[in-house]
Amino acid sequence: TPTPLGEGKSTTTYGLAQAFGAHLNRKSVACIRQPSQGPTFGIKGGAAGGGYAQVIPMEDFNLHLTGDIHAITAANNLLAAAIDARVFHESTQKDAPLFNRLCPKDAKTGKRSFAPIMFSRLKKLGIDKTDPDTLTEEEKKRFCRLDIDPSR
Repeated sequence: TPTPLGEGKSTTTYGLAQAFGAHLNRKSVACIRQPSQGPTFGIKGGAAGGGYAQVIPMEDFNLHLTGDIHAITAANNLLAAAIDARVFHESTQKDAPLFNRLCPKDAKTGKRSFAPIMFSRLKKLGIDKTDPDTLTEEEKKRFCRLDIDPSR
């Protein structure tokens, strides 16, 4: 029976699945949903058990789904740093250097090419070209700038 805070449900589910499997002399599987963050915004555990009944190895089960506020912090800091770097580079560089860094010339052939992920951005911009050297100056600007307004 879980505590009033909901502790113990996942571990009990795994324990029951193991017991049924042992009783029937069969392999058993327990399918549960992703652990919730609960009323404590992820401060609680990762539904892998913290007492005598634990899911081992815990690292395979508890994949930063809950209980890892440091993972949320790290992801937030990484996103903030990426946005800050992008705003800095867009505000200090002209379009040509930005484009040259996004689509550098191949050292052997001297030709530019789009990385596969870039085609989705081109499609969103309404640009249906596959050769970077055929982009107009306006298309290059739209492609290489996100135009993030830091004042907003």
